[in-house]
Amino acid sequence: MKTGIHPNYRDVNVVCACGNTFKTRSTYKNDVLHLEICSKCHPFFTGKQKLIDSAGRVERFRRKYAGVNKAEAAPAATKTTSSS
Repeated sequence: MKTGIHPNYRDVNVVCACGNTFKTRSTYKNDVLHLEICSKCHPFFTGKQKLIDSAGRVERFRRKYAGVNKAEAAPAATKTTSSS
């Protein structure tokens, strides 16, 4: 490895807006790294994630394809096997 070309890798304190703090190692120039969101308060990791139905797209999709499974299942049920 060449000397003098790599950044300093050191301990950094990470502080989230929710108040969670932890230590990690980074090449960040300061000793404290401020975050807006972390794994302790992110909705995906906490299980509080909400799926937002923007402009009723989910309902529109369900209405559009509501009869697809029923229409395909009906002809399959009416088919009979004939022995020739």
